[in-house]
Amino acid sequence: MFKKLNSTRLNEIVSPDVAILLLRIGAACLVMTHGIPKLMRILDGNFGFSDPIGFGPTVSLFLVAFAEGICAIFVLLGLWTRVALIPLIINFIVVVFVAHANDPFGDKELGLFFLITFVTLFLTGAGKYSLDGGLSKRNRRY
Repeated sequence: MFKKLNSTRLNEIVSPDVAILLLRIGAACLVMTHGIPKLMRILDGNFGFSDPIGFGPTVSLFLVAFAEGICAIFVLLGLWTRVALIPLIINFIVVVFVAHANDPFGDKELGLFFLITFVTLFLTGAGKYSLDGGLSKRNRRY
């Protein structure tokens, strides 16, 4: 059984692009559970937020809501994925290394997990099963 799992035949059955698709959709949906409430706060006029890098609470809220809400939607769709990942990566660098810098490791784990995931997606790209993949395929035909 272990021999079969370690064989390259698994790559013939399940494309690495399927793995990228699952990672992209899963991470985007999970981070949106943090971003959508922040977007709703903006719509409700509640601009109270932390200010970890000195831009002011309102600007910080807008930047985080943009990254975790809007950019996460682009990652979910696989549209302009690498560009959309840049704000998410910056966001989680700030979360882990600034906002939670003095917190115990357990409080940083989720942010680190998102950071590692988004850096990985930045390096791999959106994969074949994405709008980016469909657009690049279409552009190659002409």
